[in-house]
Amino acid sequence: MADPRVEAYARLLVERSLDVQPGWQVIVRSSPLARPLLEAIAGCLARRGAHMLTRLSYASIQSAWVSEVSEALLEAVAPVEMHMWETADALISIDAPENTRERASIPPERRVLLAKAGRTIHRRVMSGEMPWVGCQFPTPALAQDAGMSLIAFEDFLYSACLLDWDEQGRQMRRVADRFDQASLVRIVGEGTDLTVSLEGRLAMVDDGHRNMPGGEVFYCPLEDSADGVISYAEFPAVYGGQMVEGVRLRFRQGQVVEASARSGEEFLLKMLATDPGASRLGELGIGCNPGIQRHMKNTLFDEKIYGTVHLAVGNGFPFGGGTNVSSVHWDMVKELRNGGQIYCDGELVQANGRWMF
Repeated sequence: MADPRVEAYARLLVERSLDVQPGWQVIVRSSPLARPLLEAIAGCLARRGAHMLTRLSYASIQSAWVSEVSEALLEAVAPVEMHMWETADALISIDAPENTRERASIPPERRVLLAKAGRTIHRRVMSGEMPWVGCQFPTPALAQDAGMSLIAFEDFLYSACLLDWDEQGRQMRRVADRFDQASLVRIVGEGTDLTVSLEGRLAMVDDGHRNMPGGEVFYCPLEDSADGVISYAEFPAVYGGQMVEGVRLRFRQGQVVEASARSGEEFLLKMLATDPGASRLGELGIGCNPGIQRHMKNTLFDEKIYGTVHLAVGNGFPFGGGTNVSSVHWDMVKELRNGGQIYCDGELVQANGRWMF
């Protein structure tokens, strides 16, 4: 029998996240493993009178091409591809991997070139000019990474996504309003004492419009403001199928001046050296999704864990006032539920993952 949650998920993406309008050309990007959701989205788009531009592939196919192609071609963008991204009206990107580590074998140097091409392709997405939503469809690979059965992971995914997003938005707006009043934010936790400035920057509230699941209040900190140290001792930092454990970063005037890791340090250092913007902060996010309580090595969910923060090195969001430019945007999640604190202009606003206002 068809799972009714898949249809509800499709409606959520098309109707709430994007509010697709008649005549829109919508890129729908995924793998064939997401077929049930793709079929449901096709029906939703048809009823909205929109075009569906389907792009299906397996990560193994891309990896095979990336591994063999010349560096010049890897960094370039095919004109027909560029035309689609410059003229489409919206994007639905559905991660449905067969193997979440498929891209781990791509050398870091080639990842850098691929990321540069991706920045060109996604110019309108990152600027906010093109409406978009990113999500996942439950596959055995994602369930395995989470340490769950497929059925348990399906239940988890839909419970985190199929929420009353209007109500969640109201609750997150309270958090956003408090941080909007602050100039300086201080994050304290295990091995961590870091300050960033939000002066002149306003919150972005993800209440189911950009990522699904939503559930974060996020900012682009002032690019030269990060000062102090942050240790991601609790959770691994995951990027493009590569896991780096025990990341520790020291910032001075917004720049990473020291970086280390228990494992994967070489990869970490190469990513931070990708370009001048890769070693600055592009984002500070505050996890607010009550349906996500555990880390699963899956950034789309992990960055929304209630009682955590995540900071992304690399590209900022122009639609949030960010000016940092990089081919990298790497979210790393910091646990605050066991002894962590957040201060706004010296006032304690969160302790052990609980709000104090």
